[in-house]
Amino acid sequence: MIPVFLGSEITHEQKSEDGAVHVIERRCRLNVDCPYLLKKIVGVDFIFFIQKNTLDRRARTLKIEAHNESFSTRVVVNEDCMYSVHPDNPEWTCFEQVASLDVKSFFGFENTVEKIAMKQYSQNIRKGKEIIEFYINELLSAGITYIPPFDDTVVPPAITISPAEARSRSESLTIDGSPELHLGASASSITHEVIVGRDNETKLDADYIERCLGKLNPLQESRLVQLRKWVSDSHKGKIPSDPTLLRFLRARDFNVEKAREMLCHSLVWRKKYQVDRILSSYTLPAVAKEYFPGGWHYYDKDSRPLYILRIGQMDVKGHLKSIGEEGLLKLSLHICEEGLKKTEEATRRLGKPVSMWTCLVDLDGLNMRHLWRPGVKALLRIIEIMEANYPETMGRVLIVRAPRVFPILWAIVSTFIDERTRQKFLLYANNDYLGLADWIDEEYIPDFLGGTCQVKISEGGLIPKSLYITDGDHDRERSEDKALWEESIYNCISLGKGQVHEVILPNLERGAVICWDFDIMKQDVTFTVLHTVKCVNLDAPSSPTSPLGSADAGHTSCIDKSWKEGVEYSKVEQPILCHDGDSIQGSHVTRVEGTYILQWCHVDPTPGHHHHYTLDLIESITTHKAKVMYYYEILKSHDFRGSMSSLQSCQSAFSSMSIGTNASTQSQISS
Repeated sequence: MIPVFLGSEITHEQKSEDGAVHVIERRCRLNVDCPYLLKKIVGVDFIFFIQKNTLDRRARTLKIEAHNESFSTRVVVNEDCMYSVHPDNPEWTCFEQVASLDVKSFFGFENTVEKIAMKQYSQNIRKGKEIIEFYINELLSAGITYIPPFDDTVVPPAITISPAEARSRSESLTIDGSPELHLGASASSITHEVIVGRDNETKLDADYIERCLGKLNPLQESRLVQLRKWVSDSHKGKIPSDPTLLRFLRARDFNVEKAREMLCHSLVWRKKYQVDRILSSYTLPAVAKEYFPGGWHYYDKDSRPLYILRIGQMDVKGHLKSIGEEGLLKLSLHICEEGLKKTEEATRRLGKPVSMWTCLVDLDGLNMRHLWRPGVKALLRIIEIMEANYPETMGRVLIVRAPRVFPILWAIVSTFIDERTRQKFLLYANNDYLGLADWIDEEYIPDFLGGTCQVKISEGGLIPKSLYITDGDHDRERSEDKALWEESIYNCISLGKGQVHEVILPNLERGAVICWDFDIMKQDVTFTVLHTVKCVNLDAPSSPTSPLGSADAGHTSCIDKSWKEGVEYSKVEQPILCHDGDSIQGSHVTRVEGTYILQWCHVDPTPGHHHHYTLDLIESITTHKAKVMYYYEILKSHDFRGSMSSLQSCQSAFSSMSIGTNASTQSQISS
């Protein structure tokens, strides 16, 4: 049934005296679907994996551990699977899996090996359901519909089988299946999902789920715990709230890997542009206060906060000319952050989960001037940012009084809106908006729609040209506000295979504090801090890449190759390996004067292996690049004076979505 499985032999088998625990260890042969040339180069037609199955009948668990035997010095594959009984329903089975792949070196085919592993995993996933169904049908055909729990009263004798005896009784398994086949541990499977422990810290309280999260099935609950575990491990205490994690999971159909990637990019975006400060630092422009026709208006029948936007009365061109595209974007983000805050308040007030809000869009007055190209461009940019960073926050969109021109605008905009979100749009054409009573209590239906509730928002209208600002004013505002939008305090770099990026800090005094804060956005990177008393070329590290065609295109460090560690330079902070998604903060107190260097290096899987520069050029184009977003700060010794509170200025702004606010993790000071 599994094409990659060629056979196995039992190398060890043991049962406990009471028969509760049964351990079997096998040596498995697997066929790998890889290019013929690669098989010829490595000289093998199949590979060996070691699989250990531990069945604990008393605890009702099956643990399967697998690792590769072939090429273990070059490639390390580990996989653990656990079948267990659901803690709340003994008739349900939980499946937990963790796997890792570490390609150290493989004859120059590192990327190919990684792709083959992922392809093999995808194929095995598709076969998993077929195999489970096959064995369930085998049990049913044998008339077995129920297997009772382990009975302690029956105590069979202990059995220990030597490797020689095991080999003599082993039976080769073929692709047509066998009763000896144990499910769940496809040794070549590679996944990045995090295993969840069975301790109480990883279980979600049923009352908490009901009050804060809503209805979740066992699989969804498990995926939420997995994502939270990953965030907790990689973001050092900056853990977004469970409702936030749940929104990203729902946006990706509870695919943990896709939700993790989406969440990681969003957290980096919030940190880079300091979105968390917008509620406290943003002031609504006077033009927007008077002419922007939108605002919050009570709640809908599902207790969701209700936002009204009379876009037909909005002077799109006037807003862009008076507050600019960035100003309109900031206004939109402020609305979204207010929405998140209001849903949290509603959840606490009502004692039930409220994670979305409703938007009532009035299109009365919409005409061709709203299709002004710069305005549509700005709208699409805002939608793109909302979709990427505020998933599953829009519960329902009620569109009323849509004119004939609306289908044109909808045809342009709808392609940029996620399918799940599009399904939440309800359209009431012309004056057919009496159905609003199905979603909004009659006492809250706006007066401009024939209701009795007065709406306290601007009526919009044309913005006088006297309030327009020039392009020079736009540039000046962007310059004044660059820390939040146009330019970030963080720097972003990309590193090719084996390349480095360095920040040179010359002539630092003794007792100064170097602080850093960086996020790994892609691939793996090593980070270290160096010290030297020699003169350093300050122009050398200005770019993470050398000119293409140079004979040494991969070496961009300001540390000369002839320098010896411990003589011309030293490592004052030992290198640390940072993985994709990691967020690192730390500091170092200088012990001696001199030049200090912050160094990031793309992890090279084949250290010490040098190609001719033409091959380096090809690799620089075809291989994946690492991405790092970093910020650093230097505190002078007379400002620091040994006080830990002086380091507060170097700590990055934690996300407002976080429920943990632990201090930045500081690396140990070299003694």
